[in-house]
Amino acid sequence: MNQQQLHALLEAQQSIIEQIALSAPLPKTLALICNGIEGLIDSVNSMSSILLFDHGVLRKGAAPRLPAAYNDAIDGVPAQYGVGSCGTAAFTRKQVIVSDIAGDPLWKDYRALAHQHGLAACWSTPIFSSSDEVLGTFAIYYAFPKPPSTTDLELIGRFTHLSSLAIEKARSVEREKSLAQRLQSSNSQLQAFIKEIPDLCIVIDEQGHYVDIYGGSSELLLHQASNVLGRHAVDVLPRNVSEIIISALNRSLSSGEVQTIEYELNLPKGPRIFEGRVSPIETYRQDTPELRHVLLVARDVTAAKEAQQRIQELAFFDALTGLPNRRLLLDRIQAMARQTRREPCHGVLLYIDLDDFKRINDALGHAVGDELLTMVSKRIQYAIRKSDTVARIGGDEFVVALSPEGRTLNDVALAAAQVAQSLQTDFSTPFELYNGEYRITVSIGISVVGRDENAAAEALKQADAAMYQAKSQGGNQFFHYDSAMKKAADTRLLIEREIGAGLLEGQFQAFFQPQLDKQGKLVGAEALARWQHPERGLVPPADFIPVTEQCGLVDNLLDVMLKDSCKLLQSLSSSMKSGDGFTISINISAKQFTDSLEGKLQRILSEFDLSPQLFKLELTESMLMEHSSEASLRIRKLRKLGFRFSIDDFGTGYSSLAYLHTFAVDELKIDSSFIKRLDQTDGLAIVDTIIALTQYLGFTTVAEGVEEQWQVDLLSSRNVSAMQGYIFARPMPAEDFLAWSRAHITNTPPLACSLEALEPQH
Repeated sequence: MNQQQLHALLEAQQSIIEQIALSAPLPKTLALICNGIEGLIDSVNSMSSILLFDHGVLRKGAAPRLPAAYNDAIDGVPAQYGVGSCGTAAFTRKQVIVSDIAGDPLWKDYRALAHQHGLAACWSTPIFSSSDEVLGTFAIYYAFPKPPSTTDLELIGRFTHLSSLAIEKARSVEREKSLAQRLQSSNSQLQAFIKEIPDLCIVIDEQGHYVDIYGGSSELLLHQASNVLGRHAVDVLPRNVSEIIISALNRSLSSGEVQTIEYELNLPKGPRIFEGRVSPIETYRQDTPELRHVLLVARDVTAAKEAQQRIQELAFFDALTGLPNRRLLLDRIQAMARQTRREPCHGVLLYIDLDDFKRINDALGHAVGDELLTMVSKRIQYAIRKSDTVARIGGDEFVVALSPEGRTLNDVALAAAQVAQSLQTDFSTPFELYNGEYRITVSIGISVVGRDENAAAEALKQADAAMYQAKSQGGNQFFHYDSAMKKAADTRLLIEREIGAGLLEGQFQAFFQPQLDKQGKLVGAEALARWQHPERGLVPPADFIPVTEQCGLVDNLLDVMLKDSCKLLQSLSSSMKSGDGFTISINISAKQFTDSLEGKLQRILSEFDLSPQLFKLELTESMLMEHSSEASLRIRKLRKLGFRFSIDDFGTGYSSLAYLHTFAVDELKIDSSFIKRLDQTDGLAIVDTIIALTQYLGFTTVAEGVEEQWQVDLLSSRNVSAMQGYIFARPMPAEDFLAWSRAHITNTPPLACSLEALEPQH
């Protein structure tokens, strides 16, 4: 290389390195490299090309003097052996010198392309990175066959190295730009996230100084963030709180694990409870890498704590009175039982039920009733010791659990009786409520808490049984639980199980009692539930009806009554029904008279293809008063479907006659207690009044419990619509009723004469 070439080389290198240092665009720098070597080798005949390696193929980098069509044709050729000089050089990682393209096998597939553009020689050198990866190829072309000289090869080596520098710098700049963009995007996202997160994030160094604060609301800080940074936690927080945080900081740094803490701060917005997590941070600040830090993430959990407390109250305390509920009471009774197992002592329960509370609740409304219950709870609390527990377990029922005492069983029973007497004395004072005075008496059952695992439930059941014994004696009394009560309770449980089995086995059926008008015409029948027990025979309804109500089987019993009534109606001929007015009356209890009743009635009647007009639903007067608004709406819906309604035991409740205007009923049933007193002046006056009332309101009247001929004669002379009772027929199974009705239609005697012939023979 002569002096002139060396000088030109130095100038070219200087210019190229300046462009690389200034991060000029890569195509511009590569074109400068091509121009530089061409001027040094052969400015007239040489043509240079730089191709860039990209995922197994070669792409255009720079080739200012090569034909554009040729550059486009080789753009994207694979880096493989036999793909000309450049593809082979990139593949073999070695310099490939082809002095005559026309005869070289490496150009077999590209010879025509080279000839087309007047290219006869190609020397290609792979470009390597500093880590020895192929970046591309550097090539020199000639229009005639020509081998390189030693100077040519030396210059190619220098410019190939410059190409490597340019490509690596450009890619480094591109990576930096991409990384900067990603960092900027991530930082923006992080800042947006930090700004919105509700948690307070505080970075604290190992000495306890506040370093940075992120996220959260300024309302969660005792001071402004700008006044906190750099200060020690002891100077920022109350002493008890700073001690909690510093202790967690030290534990976290020594163990390398997350520490959970809880603390409370009296902030300007009020007392707030925080739950914190303290985590160690590695090298938080580059300027002080030796200083360790922790991240305190503090969350305001005040609302969650309050909700948890409220849930606790709802789970264990009565919402109205604030007293313990049944669940908490059972826990405390169980604790009493455990204490009696450890010590020679006895726990006692007093089960308290308000006498006649329902009457006051119905007359004055639930709001007044609730206020009265609150006053009752306070009066009971005043009457007992602080060590005792009083709970409301539902409705107007309260339980007092007297704390265990180390005395004999008789002494404990006597003490419980004294508490019961004291309560009854306290309740003798009227309650002043809404400008009125109301007197409430209580029935109390007393039981002793046993020592076994089931003591709580058993003691509560025994006290309940004793309370019912007190109520059965007229109320305002207290009774101790005894073996007779236990026997009654056990019998009750046995009956519950047998009722469930009996319903499944078909032991229950409907009996039917005829209803006759004054001319003796059969106008209907009342369906009455009967239980044919396989061992005890026919069980009286009073022994099982209340139990089905209380154990949730009353709906199953209603299914039996409806289906048996439908079967009877299908069996009765039209002549036996004695006209379109024939109906079967079915008693509906309060627990059956729900929103689901309509669907049940429609489903069963549809199954038997019968009209609702054949049924009369009997409701009690007290039930209507207890659920007046719901009952009125439900009655109207069912009457639209065709069902008729009757009020059973009319006149025996506490209700006012005004309610008759509210309910769309069709019939009143005169209770048998009034029929028995027809021979007395007041009894006859009551019956006449009821009959007159029904005539005025457009109702029909049925007298039930008719057993004597003189009652028939007296009622026949009055405007009763129908009668039923033993004098006509006792309730009977469907088969007997069919036989009775056939005989009755064949020989219908006047009601004013003896009715012995109407009695069924069975």
